[in-house]
Amino acid sequence: MADSFMGWYPDSIVVKPRVKSTWDYEQGLMLKAIEKVWRRTADTKYYDYILADMNRFVAEDGSIKTYKTEDYNLDNINSGRALLMLYQQTQPGKDKFRKAADVLWHQLENQPKTKEGAYWHKQRYPFQIWLDGLFMAEPFSAEYAKTFNHTEHFDHIAKQFAQVEKYMVDPKTGLIFHGYDESKSEKWADKKTGLSPHFWSRAIGWYGMALVEVLDYFPENHPERPKLIKYLQRLAPVLAKYQDPKSGVWYQMTALAGKKGNYLEASASCMFVYTLAKASRMGYISPIYQANAKKGYAGILKEFVEKEADGSLALQKTVSVGGLGGNPYRDGTYEYYLSEPLRKNDLKGVGPFIFASMEMEILEENNIGKGKKVALDYYFNREFRKDWNGQNEQFHYTWEDTYHSGFLWWGDVFKQYGAKLTAIKDKPTAANLKGQNVYIIVDPDTKKETATPNFMDKTSIENIKNWVNAGGTLVLMANDTANCEIPKFNELSKTFGIAFSGKSRNMVQGTQWHQGLVDIPSGNQIFKNTQKVYVKELVTLQLSGKAYPIIEEGGDVIMAATNFGKGRVFVIGDPWLYNEYVDGRRIPKEYQNYQAAKDLAKWVLSK
Repeated sequence: MADSFMGWYPDSIVVKPRVKSTWDYEQGLMLKAIEKVWRRTADTKYYDYILADMNRFVAEDGSIKTYKTEDYNLDNINSGRALLMLYQQTQPGKDKFRKAADVLWHQLENQPKTKEGAYWHKQRYPFQIWLDGLFMAEPFSAEYAKTFNHTEHFDHIAKQFAQVEKYMVDPKTGLIFHGYDESKSEKWADKKTGLSPHFWSRAIGWYGMALVEVLDYFPENHPERPKLIKYLQRLAPVLAKYQDPKSGVWYQMTALAGKKGNYLEASASCMFVYTLAKASRMGYISPIYQANAKKGYAGILKEFVEKEADGSLALQKTVSVGGLGGNPYRDGTYEYYLSEPLRKNDLKGVGPFIFASMEMEILEENNIGKGKKVALDYYFNREFRKDWNGQNEQFHYTWEDTYHSGFLWWGDVFKQYGAKLTAIKDKPTAANLKGQNVYIIVDPDTKKETATPNFMDKTSIENIKNWVNAGGTLVLMANDTANCEIPKFNELSKTFGIAFSGKSRNMVQGTQWHQGLVDIPSGNQIFKNTQKVYVKELVTLQLSGKAYPIIEEGGDVIMAATNFGKGRVFVIGDPWLYNEYVDGRRIPKEYQNYQAAKDLAKWVLSK
């Protein structure tokens, strides 16, 4: 579906027929969907598409074409998520994306609010909360607050959801009304409650997606986080209750399935599937709702998805719009919601379909590492730089590092397999290794890299050896001799019959990619789905005892493993699975480092 979309709009995203491309929330929705596909495929064409689109709108000074701050329109915030993603990548000229994101942040800082602090949906819709606005503003707001250390803002984000729960949830059905007018002056608003008269499925879908997206960035220890999760726990059984038992999808008007004119609608069905699938995967709601998500997704494929003659996909039956007030006036009646036309390939349906598809794909493999912990060493590899806020942060082969130097992508693979990521920031002991299933040590520092490096010592070796012997899986990744502390690291590796030889190979000049080629023979016990990878400037291995080669080439052992007691060890002389060589942007597509990262993760989690 992502490829189909890019075929429809190869140059720019046109949201409305016969209207030029503008800065728009549907644009932002699609770019986030495309990003999700990039992060599942490591195919750079998806990243390049996002970058090209943002480059058309964002000038070097951070100004955004067609965007007007004075509109104070929450819809205009949604595309800011693409700006944040691009800023957090290694690339030239990225500062303009930070400046543009700052423009949107300043809009939120000055957005008009109700008396209790909820955003007006738009300047021209005073005193009104619309469910749509939670998705448009809050995921960006949460990511920006986390990235640039505006921790005080999380209280404000939580308040936006709390206001919806306070005023807009129907106590009888548990469903949520589309709009709320604090002034109670709009013709569509109930004079006592200020609520719009109906439950519109897509509005509720925006709200559910907003919750699961915001929780990706909301601090684990924040006192308001449990409340956000409780909102999902309240919503999930309501969505399950109103799921059509025959088709598995949902109606345009959520609670009026049998009423004349009501119909099964695509965008809301995709949103509900995404919300239920991701919330259950993340443990926010009971896993029983995965059955609802699977039934809903099967219904989506049957009811709404069609294959075109050219092989592309199409999504049918997305309602074009649903609003309140305006000119011509939208009165929020049942008849109004049914009067809006249905569209083929409307982006408000296509985007959530991709969201749902990605989540269902992850759900299928999420039990591989369920309940397991993957620890990354932050003690022997311990380098620092200035972060985006000018503060010191640890980087280089860390889970959090979004630049080419980090392990963010490999960490995402482990998380999608259901594992939990941890970091061991101190010397390894029996206590901090306890409960870890996998322990990864990468590129221990030399004095060139860190003023006071932590070297491998006998006590650490003994603790690690005992942990492996008891059933742990150890992964050791060195580097070429000029960039890694080899001798002391070798004392650990030799314990398991695998030594770093000191001989480097695959010395790549510039972009002579073939010099880093490593072929993987079919039938390899670890890399079952990988044929060709790129590894540069690696140190070869020497084996003894029970250690055995995983990959050999030209008389050199490139990767090796061994069983040790109840555990096992994997060793390679390079950190080769960091972002630069996994995300698809640096090396040619023929090299399957991302697939190799998945294969290796699956192997280490399989014990």
